[in-house]
Amino acid sequence: MKNRLLQIVEDMAKKHVADLSEKSDFKRSIPAFEVGDTVDVHFRILEGQKERIQVFTGLVISQRGHGMGEMFTVRRIVQGEGVERTFPVVSPRVAKVEVKKTGKVRRAKLYYMRDRVGKATRLKERKPHIPKAKTK
Repeated sequence: MKNRLLQIVEDMAKKHVADLSEKSDFKRSIPAFEVGDTVDVHFRILEGQKERIQVFTGLVISQRGHGMGEMFTVRRIVQGEGVERTFPVVSPRVAKVEVKKTGKVRRAKLYYMRDRVGKATRLKERKPHIPKAKTK
């Protein structure tokens, strides 16, 4: 009974240490962005021996997962054709993410944007929340 209890405590300690290391790796210079935001994703590309950074600009239509496995999908229109790309949030390939515009949305996934064309793809701007000062 005593050995079993020690084993359980050791397992819990190992999980706690793993969670702490995952959180420290997760804290990077990625800004907080949400579904509906227009972002620039700076993505590292290897071409032979050379490495360059390519910028993918588009609308975040979905986010999924959490922690080290978190992913987000960005959609843009290129020459009249919709292009979607899924990026991991925590990756050495993603150099940085810049938020250009914040969109006001009421859904967690914006898959309906795939059917929209032209001006119908625009979203309203989300205004930042500013708490009101208390008056006496």
